[in-house]
Amino acid sequence: MQVNIHNAKTNLSKLIEAAKAGEDVIIAKGKTPVARIVAIPQNKFTIGLLKDKVAGNGPDFFEPMSEDELAVWEGEA
Repeated sequence: MQVNIHNAKTNLSKLIEAAKAGEDVIIAKGKTPVARIVAIPQNKFTIGLLKDKVAGNGPDFFEPMSEDELAVWEGEA
């Protein structure tokens, strides 16, 4: 759909909903297209997504490294 700037100002909410529904929304100055309204994909982030799917405990990052691990980390191994 192509609308002029005045109609875009008046119906911005409706144009945003149309873009979210997948419609191509073009704003024109006169008959010349100058802008496009594009919906941003909304990713749903779920906290605890891997809860009960990961077995065991992870590493304890506050424990000191062993001498061998420290040597590898420092590039001595």
